[in-house]
Amino acid sequence: MSAESGNSQFVEIENDTFRNSVGTMDEMGKRKWVFPRKPKGKYTNYRNYASYIMLAIFFGLPFVKINGNPFLLINVIDRRFFILGQPFYLQDFFILALGAVTSVIFVMLFTVVFGRIFCGWLCPQTLFMEMVFRKIEYLIEGDRNKQMKLDRQEWDAEKIRKRLIKWSVFAFISMIIAHFMFMYIVGYEELFRIMSEGPQEHPLKFITMIFFTMTFYFVFAWLREQVCTLVCPYGRLQGVLIDKQTINVYYDFKRGEGRSKWRNNEDRKAAGKGDCIDCHQCVVVCPTGIDIRNGQQLECVNCTACIDACDEVMEKVGLPKGLVRYATEAEIENQDSFKFTSRMKVTTVFLALLIGFLGFLMYDRGSMEAKFIKPAGSTFFIKDGKITNTFIYTLLNKSNEKKTLTIKVMTPAHAEISYFGSEKIILKGDQILKGNINITFPEEDIKLSKQNMVIGVFDEKGEMLDSFETTFEGPFKLLL
Repeated sequence: MSAESGNSQFVEIENDTFRNSVGTMDEMGKRKWVFPRKPKGKYTNYRNYASYIMLAIFFGLPFVKINGNPFLLINVIDRRFFILGQPFYLQDFFILALGAVTSVIFVMLFTVVFGRIFCGWLCPQTLFMEMVFRKIEYLIEGDRNKQMKLDRQEWDAEKIRKRLIKWSVFAFISMIIAHFMFMYIVGYEELFRIMSEGPQEHPLKFITMIFFTMTFYFVFAWLREQVCTLVCPYGRLQGVLIDKQTINVYYDFKRGEGRSKWRNNEDRKAAGKGDCIDCHQCVVVCPTGIDIRNGQQLECVNCTACIDACDEVMEKVGLPKGLVRYATEAEIENQDSFKFTSRMKVTTVFLALLIGFLGFLMYDRGSMEAKFIKPAGSTFFIKDGKITNTFIYTLLNKSNEKKTLTIKVMTPAHAEISYFGSEKIILKGDQILKGNINITFPEEDIKLSKQNMVIGVFDEKGEMLDSFETTFEGPFKLLL
């Protein structure tokens, strides 16, 4: 092996060593705390506006109701689910399962085309960490240099005071977030009732709230960017899904290399130097502590802080912006335009079909669900030439309107129904009602020992709301 080739191999390995470790850990595996500089610029402003909207949605949505139903409620304990104001029951769980599959396909498609834009702009972890807790940290402890100085100094009065204030505010905000998260489980009315009655009346729920508060505090006060780099599986999934046509935050290495420090009045192009002045500003603003110039990395959350930092430097030195920008790898390597690949097309079609089918199921699921089941161990009885079966009915009103219902046997004909109570069944909105009925047929109408039967449930206008297929039992008959 020649000296030149050996040196080239060494440079390649040296430049790729960043992939052998996590940016927030040193060679011994010890945590390296990240103190990012406060970002500013066009994309930071856009992300601020987006965060204000999403925070308003998060804190306002629990109070929004549609037709008297919560806009979103996931009450696993009481098995009450509302999505977009529509109630969902265990009988509708296949729709939710299909919705979950659709969401996974959507995430895959979105990642194939747009990379990890979700992480930087929409992810709740990034939203609260960068747009709430980090800004409070800047307000109390100052920007990057002041935070690093405070971290190094002894535990004097200033450090104790600032840390106690920060930790107290973090704990208070974590408690607020925990309470609002709890609203999405039990509803705001129930939460206010629990709070008014006190922990002595609801000790388990109080302990649960403390647990959630401590969890949020741990995540945002200590775990922080480690959630993105070590815990969240999305970064690993990204490595499988992205290709050279995926949009991500990229460093234009063809334009930026070879990098060197800035010198006034220097003709960098004539000197064979790239536009990167090696100022490291893209590194010091990164909330996960990576160098975007090393290429695409799983720690990158596409937060655009490096874009704003680099554009600010380029503007100061009089070079074109966009050295770090949203782009595809193919665009940077070959100056290709964005192409909608076959994989994207197939996934898009499949996703559109899933969304359409999901919408059809939600629209066609009806406002009523009825079931008629024979009691365990029961059988038929014969009296005066008539055969009678007993059924237990379960009626579920999926709407908010009170309904007056009537039960009728649609096939076979000549059925008689006797109720254990009134013939008119009144069912309130979002109510489940159970009861018993007897269904009787003339003996000559029952030709089989198990006769197929369809029972319908009708409203006061005579419109059928639901039907149920079951069997009517009779004596065994030998067919000749």
